[in-house]
Amino acid sequence: MYDLTGFQRDLLYVIAGLDDPHGLAIKDELEEYYEKEIHHGRLYPNLDTLVEKGLVEKSQRDRRTNEYAATRRGQREIQARVDWEAEYIAHDP
Repeated sequence: MYDLTGFQRDLLYVIAGLDDPHGLAIKDELEEYYEKEIHHGRLYPNLDTLVEKGLVEKSQRDRRTNEYAATRRGQREIQARVDWEAEYIAHDP
């Protein structure tokens, strides 16, 4: 996780949290969070990087739509990041 950009980390979190993570749903979710347009030229190369790193699986839903899912490794990386952050961020009971 340490070698991911912040955008790639956000992509991984969104993919893990969505019920139906396909390209446009991921794009919409990130645009809402960033409050600006996410261009395809930024989105898809970063998704491919997550696939190459083994954090995300990519499958084809139909001829035009790809689906994405966090792998077990991706889920472990998310949990490790959450645990690491919890060491530094105080949580109220």
